[in-house]
Formats: sequence, structure tokens, C-alpha cells
Amino acid sequence: MAIVDVKTDITGNVWKIVAEIGADLSEDDPILILESMKMEIPVAAPEDGKLVEILVAEGDVATEGTVVARIEA
Repeated sequence: MAIVDVKTDITGNVWKIVAEIGADLSEDDPILILESMKMEIPVAAPEDGKLVEILVAEGDVATEGTVVARIEA
């Protein structure tokens, strides 16, 4: 098993965390939603795996390339 970092593609506010630690995720399942310039942008799992860590909280600011979660693939 490998740990995979989930990174943001844009800078934005963490609007809502939609997945829970321990959840089994499929590729492209949403983990959290960023709000940027009044748009909601989902941050999704890059591959199948189990969500083992969320590194941000709702209301945090995440810059482009920030590691926001980790999955065990």
C-alpha cells in the first residue's frame, strides 16, 4: 500500500469537507470543496483508496499545490 497526497489545483477557501476519514474512495470521488471567486471547485481522489488523513479544516485557505488530504492506495 502506498500513501498518495491529494493536492489542490487552485487557491481557495475550504468551503466544505464531504468525505470522512476511513471512507473508501473511487478515483474522482470528491473529498472536499474549495470556494474560489464565487465558484465551487471539488478536490477529488486521484485514484482508488481509503481516506486516511485530512490536513485542512473548513474555513482554511489552501494555495495551489497544497496537500489537503492523504489516501492509502
